[in-house]
Amino acid sequence: MSAPSEKLAALRRSLAQAGPALVAFSGGADSTLLLCAARDALGGAVTAATVRSAAMAESELDDARRFCRERGIRHETADIDLLSMESFTGNPPDRCYHCKKAVFTRLAALARELGAARIMEGSNLSDDGDYRPGRRALAELGVESPLREAGLTKADVRECLREMGVAAAAEKPSSACLASRFPYGERITAAGLARVESAESFLRRFASAQAQVRVRSHGSLARIEVSPESFDAVASHRNEIAREMKRLGFAYAALDLAGYRTGSLNEVL
Repeated sequence: MSAPSEKLAALRRSLAQAGPALVAFSGGADSTLLLCAARDALGGAVTAATVRSAAMAESELDDARRFCRERGIRHETADIDLLSMESFTGNPPDRCYHCKKAVFTRLAALARELGAARIMEGSNLSDDGDYRPGRRALAELGVESPLREAGLTKADVRECLREMGVAAAAEKPSSACLASRFPYGERITAAGLARVESAESFLRRFASAQAQVRVRSHGSLARIEVSPESFDAVASHRNEIAREMKRLGFAYAALDLAGYRTGSLNEVL
């Protein structure tokens, strides 16, 4: 099995053949590695692009902008109104497909405006272990996933970021579309998205900087998922947390004893 550094070298070689490229950039570890490697390989021929929607936390957009500004990378933003799509707000099991299709159709239009020959995104090999209907949309639109193609796992991504001197991104907890906080069939609204974003922001006060924090919205119940090492910290502030969850409109708050795990709402499928 190749070492992460060898996979990174192979990734750079493949990206060097890409020509002008648009990188879908969320500011998370995966898209940060892809953007940095593409910048190394293509120089100014790479553009970062972030799609702004109600499902993206504003803090994530701020981080993406700051990262590109500090490194002199061209960064474009595009807006999309997901809340006007019944296939998104109705929250069916294939919601991610419709969301990805809309997002990357918008990025494809932006790529044409900029003269970018290819569109790339940051899925890695570890993502294969979960239910991801959005991958079908990527295939339909011809979007490339160079990290996955190079055999990079989530652990590899973080190690490569440290090797490249981008330690802050390596230690950043993974994020996800805010819509992933709602069980399939529970309607997604602007108010609901804002509520879980505020709830998670509050909870991060009590978790370590690297800890994963999710608030899954089950109607009037806030099911809190955090990394197990943060259980004691969260429990010691249970009264504050309960009050804040009620202030935000949840009748109940519960700590999930299984802890944070990717795609926990897919377990019922």
